[in-house]
Amino acid sequence: MNSSKSPGLAGFGILKNTTCHTEKKISVFFSIIFMTVGILSNSLAIAILMKAYQRFRQKSKASFLLLASGLVITDLFGHLINGAIAVFVYASDKDWIRFNQSNILCSVFGICMVFFGLCPLFLGSVMAVERCIGVTKPIFHSTKMTSKHVKMMLTMVCLFAVLIALLPILRFRAYQIQASRTWCFYKTEHVEDWEDRFYLLLFSCLGLLALAISFLCNAVTGITLLRVKFKSQQRQGRSHHFEMIIQLLAIMCVSCICWSPFLVPAAFPCRGSSGKGKLHTDYAQIRT
Repeated sequence: MNSSKSPGLAGFGILKNTTCHTEKKISVFFSIIFMTVGILSNSLAIAILMKAYQRFRQKSKASFLLLASGLVITDLFGHLINGAIAVFVYASDKDWIRFNQSNILCSVFGICMVFFGLCPLFLGSVMAVERCIGVTKPIFHSTKMTSKHVKMMLTMVCLFAVLIALLPILRFRAYQIQASRTWCFYKTEHVEDWEDRFYLLLFSCLGLLALAISFLCNAVTGITLLRVKFKSQQRQGRSHHFEMIIQLLAIMCVSCICWSPFLVPAAFPCRGSSGKGKLHTDYAQIRT
C-alpha cells in the first residue's frame, strides 16, 4: 500500500519544485524588467532635462528644470538600488536567514524604501510650490528663486528624507522583513508599540501632506494661468507655464495613483493592524 502511493508523492514533489522554480524565475524576470524600464526612462528624462537646462539657464524655467532633474535622478537611483536588492532577494529564494544574519541588508533596504518613497513626493511638492510662486509672484520669483537657492532646497529636502529614513536606526529600532519576505519596511503587522505606530503615521502624513501641497499649488497655478489667458489674448511668455503645469499635473496624478493605496491605510495604524500590514505587503511587492 505504501509502495503504491510513493510514485504519486514523488510526482507531486517534482511538480511542486518545478512550480516554485518557475515562480522564482518569473519574479526575478519581472523585477529586472521593471528596474530596467525605470532606469532607461529616467536616464532619457535626465538627458532631456540637462539639455533643456543649458538652454534656459538664465531664465525662470531654469529653477523648475533643476528641481525636475533632482526628482528624476532620485527616482532613477530608487529604481536602481531598490530593484537590485529586490532581484537579489528573489534570486536567493527569499532566504533572509542565510544572507541577512546581522540584519544589515534589511536595514539598508528599509532605509532605501523610505527615502526613495518620500523624497520624490517632497520634490514634487517643492516643484509645485516653485511654479505657484513663479506664476503668482513673478518678480519675487525672478529675484529670490536663484539656482543657488534651488540647490539649497534640493539639499534640505534630501537631508530631511534621509533623517526620516534613519529615525528607526537612530532609535535602535530595526526595520522588519515583511510578510511576503521580498522587502523591508517599518513594522506593519501586529503594531502595538507607540513608536512603531508613530513611524507609520509619520511616513503616511508626510507623504499625504506632500500630495496635498502639490494639489493645492497646482490648482492655484492653473486657475491663475486660466484667468490671465481669458483676460488677455497675449500668449507670449505664458506657453512655457502651461507646459510646466501639465508636467506637474502628470507627476501629481502618477504619485496619487501609486502612493495613495499605500499611504492612506498607514494613517490609521490603530485599526486592523494585520489587515493593514497585508495591504502594505501586497502593494510594496508590486512596487519592488
